[in-house]
Amino acid sequence: MIVSLPVAKKYLRLDGNDEDDVVRPLLRAAESLCMDIARMDETEFSSYGAMAKTAVLYTLAYFYEHRDEADHHALIVTLRNLLTGIRKEGF
Repeated sequence: MIVSLPVAKKYLRLDGNDEDDVVRPLLRAAESLCMDIARMDETEFSSYGAMAKTAVLYTLAYFYEHRDEADHHALIVTLRNLLTGIRKEGF
């Protein structure tokens, strides 16, 4: 994992374990989406350190806050812009 559950919960400002079952799958989805957009596997993507973590946390927060009415197109455009410096041309 690029971002641990405790780090994710701190970023979302969640106390306790009540939301763990919600946050875990959102975190996995956020990491997967970011890696897909960057066109990298987990090892390579995580090597970008702060940039990778920032993208994952941003995506996680978006997923968490917009569970009911997410605009995934806008999210993907934002992530492409955020990750443009490391995004590969193709797989």
